[in-house]
Amino acid sequence: MTDPQRVLLVDDNESDNVFHEIMLRKAGFTGEVLAFETGVDALAFLQSDPLELPTYIFLDINMPMMNGFEVAQKAEPLIAGKPTVILVMLTSSGSPHDRERAASMPVIRGFLTKPLTVDVARELIRRPL
Repeated sequence: MTDPQRVLLVDDNESDNVFHEIMLRKAGFTGEVLAFETGVDALAFLQSDPLELPTYIFLDINMPMMNGFEVAQKAEPLIAGKPTVILVMLTSSGSPHDRERAASMPVIRGFLTKPLTVDVARELIRRPL
């Protein structure tokens, strides 16, 4: 088990990405934070990176071009067998349907409602992967 060293923020709202990075930093996270405003860009990164660093991927559901569930589905084979790459939905959706759908997908290992708080971020970054 090891501490996370990188966080990928995947959200089409730039302000949310900035805010969530601030919350991570306030929580004491000193690793790399990468922000992507489209699922397509995040997937391109995942395809090109060896995914050797312990990484959290925070993924929004409601995005244009490709929603978070589609991104998760396409990311699954890329992160399969990588126990230190954790994909978590971070969304404004409070829909029980979205929560159930996320729970039905093994690649999605958590469901958080925006905004990410310092306390939740601290709990996550202190949890060994």
